[in-house]
Amino acid sequence: MSGQPSTVPEFPEWPQFGDEERAGLIRALEQGQWWRMGGSEVDTFEAEFGAYHGTPHALAVTNGTHALEVALEVLGVKAGTEVIVPAFTFISSSLAAQRLGAVAVPVDVDLDTYCVDPAAVVAAITDRTRVIMPVHMAGQFADMDALDKIAADAGVALLQDAAHAHGAQWQGKRAGALGSVAAFSFQNGKLMTAGEGGAVLFPDEETRERAFLVHSCGRPRTDRDYLHRTTGSNYRMSEFTAAVLRAQLARLDGQIEAREQRWPLLASLLAEIPGVVPQGIDPRTDRNPHYMAMFRIPGITLERRRAVVDALIARGVPAFVAFRAIYRCEGFWEAGAPDESIEAIAARCPNVEQIHSDCVWLHHRTLLGTEQQMHDIAAVLADILAE
Repeated sequence: MSGQPSTVPEFPEWPQFGDEERAGLIRALEQGQWWRMGGSEVDTFEAEFGAYHGTPHALAVTNGTHALEVALEVLGVKAGTEVIVPAFTFISSSLAAQRLGAVAVPVDVDLDTYCVDPAAVVAAITDRTRVIMPVHMAGQFADMDALDKIAADAGVALLQDAAHAHGAQWQGKRAGALGSVAAFSFQNGKLMTAGEGGAVLFPDEETRERAFLVHSCGRPRTDRDYLHRTTGSNYRMSEFTAAVLRAQLARLDGQIEAREQRWPLLASLLAEIPGVVPQGIDPRTDRNPHYMAMFRIPGITLERRRAVVDALIARGVPAFVAFRAIYRCEGFWEAGAPDESIEAIAARCPNVEQIHSDCVWLHHRTLLGTEQQMHDIAAVLADILAE
């Protein structure tokens, strides 16, 4: 297309950091105790992160996958149980259950929001179901009203995979205030990061204390006699990680405000490009941190989509192909897979079959760019698709 920019000016770098993170690392270093049992950074971060999300019951752990594993174990997931997961998600959602010996049951998602379809969840519940795990895709909450009722009616637990939903709100409430367990990730690309890290939010202190034992080899904080009360492992966050995350949490609100200003503009511009369909937003998600700027190109081939992503990257737009359907990954079938064929799961996940084949996402740092850069992104994409 004539007049289109050849490249997009550089977006803000990610991760973002400054004197606050440096000061936190020095503070953790100089306190002389670098693990959570002797220091204060992890305890303080848990209090701050929990309060920010609406609960005083937070537990910091080593990473987001471990956050899911700890939460699932505390909720009673083990061999012989089933966990319902969206088939369109990063595979940690299912692997966390499979690593505990449970069967992960993939279900379809909504074609507009890319979040788990409540009707598909209902159809998948059996007498072995222990947990329903919605994923708040790219910061868009799954339908928590419907899922809360489904879980209550079935007598099973609800575990929010909130790895994309730092600071997100569902009808004015953040993940920790919704009455169910929520797990977060602080991996390098996440909305706040220390390279790695995770956290679990609980609705009550009793469950949080059980999780503390699981994350610390079965030992309570005050144990001096190696009286390991439960099974578990070492999922403890370090003081240095927590110190960085405290500074990152202080940055989060400003970054979310910037992304919420940019996404409506970018989405409207993308929607004007023939054949491009941006991710929809359920208005009940009244604060969306926009972990990814996602859109579909229905009908595109896998080869062509890869070429489009490569072309976007070459022209300065950090772009990625979407997650592969978990049942189309070899690792999904090594342990804890349902007694179904790939074709049978695909047949009951028609929306996932479309989304994982035609979806593209842009790194959230693009939404920290200028208003002009939103126009540039759309122009570059339109130019690539017209070639």
